[in-house]
Amino acid sequence: MFESITDKISNIFRNLRGLGKLSEENIGEALREIRLALLSADVNFSIVNNFIQRVKEQCLGQTVLQNITPEQQFVKIIFDEMCVLLGNDKITELSSKKPLKILMVGLHGSGKTTSTVKLAHFLKNKNQYAKPLAVACDVHRPAAINQLEILCQQTNIDCYAERDSKNVTAIALAGLSHGEKNNHDLILFDTAGRLQIDEYLIDEIKDIALKVHPDEVFLVADGALGQEAANVAKDFHRAVPLTGIILTKLDGDSRAGAALSMKEVTGVPIRYMGTGERMEAFEIFHPSRIAQRILGMGDVLSLVEKAQEQVNEKEAKEFEKKLKKGKFDFNDFLQQLQSIQKMGSMESLIKHLPGTHHLNIGPEANDKLKQSEAIIHSMTAKERAKPEIIDGSRRLRIAKGCGLPIQSVNELLKNFKQMQTMMKKMKNPQSNLKSLLGM
Repeated sequence: MFESITDKISNIFRNLRGLGKLSEENIGEALREIRLALLSADVNFSIVNNFIQRVKEQCLGQTVLQNITPEQQFVKIIFDEMCVLLGNDKITELSSKKPLKILMVGLHGSGKTTSTVKLAHFLKNKNQYAKPLAVACDVHRPAAINQLEILCQQTNIDCYAERDSKNVTAIALAGLSHGEKNNHDLILFDTAGRLQIDEYLIDEIKDIALKVHPDEVFLVADGALGQEAANVAKDFHRAVPLTGIILTKLDGDSRAGAALSMKEVTGVPIRYMGTGERMEAFEIFHPSRIAQRILGMGDVLSLVEKAQEQVNEKEAKEFEKKLKKGKFDFNDFLQQLQSIQKMGSMESLIKHLPGTHHLNIGPEANDKLKQSEAIIHSMTAKERAKPEIIDGSRRLRIAKGCGLPIQSVNELLKNFKQMQTMMKKMKNPQSNLKSLLGM
């Protein structure tokens, strides 16, 4: 996400090092480069011009601060203005009303049906809503109802659908009635994808909104929509007043234009974002954190939150007890591998760290984790608990069992032994420090 624009802006910042002060002359080239970087990321032209003008005014009107370099001052101005562009960090909370009614709208192919279930799954896991219901209001796209039902089954979300009716408003009202009778506290209406120029379908969502009175109207937009993002957002906002935007497909080669255009054009906040295909790849949109990612500063807070979501408190305490006893076997190693994989791809995790946007970490990193897991699964329970018994013949059997070369098994055992040694040192850090100092 944002990789191209991040690389370009990072290079611009590097070229500013060594400046004595900020002046119109020395920031002129940097602002021209930032303008080009934003335009190449498909940010709306007028938004780019306004952004550059605000940054220029800030730079030239800025009092020189002590203990801060002109480069750092310039980065701070860019960061602050980027946060303004993205909507600042005033997170809009969902209404406490029960049932909460959310109308989902968007273009064809924006990921609206998937986002409907992801949002329900996300809010349920956050314990905000115990019993969500997804209502299938897309009767135009073939297999749309099937897709919604399958996704709901996978995430244990209730689904309401009518296959014989083409009256979308009637289906929405029936779904609302069903949800209220069955004590659903969250009802999401998955409408048909549409083109903003399709008057019939626009009238359809207007009619649904008029009859079900949604508390929230979310526009689901493809993160790679580019220059057209601003027009799409404006047209939908005119049809049914939006209360939030969900950006999708931000795990691909999105050029960030939609994220940097929609809030500025509509005044409607970006509320959530989809960052992958998995149901768990869905997050609250934090403008300051996204600004940090765009500027190559990483996003450690989001990474910590991902880790906290996957930590099982009971397992963590048991693992801590093992460490104190200096014990660490392949069962523990497998548990840690599985926890890491639940957080997402290695590429997405690494990109959360500052200064790592330029690292070329591809799918092979995830393949390596899966290979390690396959090797451990090929071990017997005794071998996992006592890795020291794994001799040459056992290694050969493990390699055959997982279908990998014996070199892969040897490499894992070597890495595990190093990690085991490190864990044993953690058992008594004070004595370890004394040995390092030769005391």
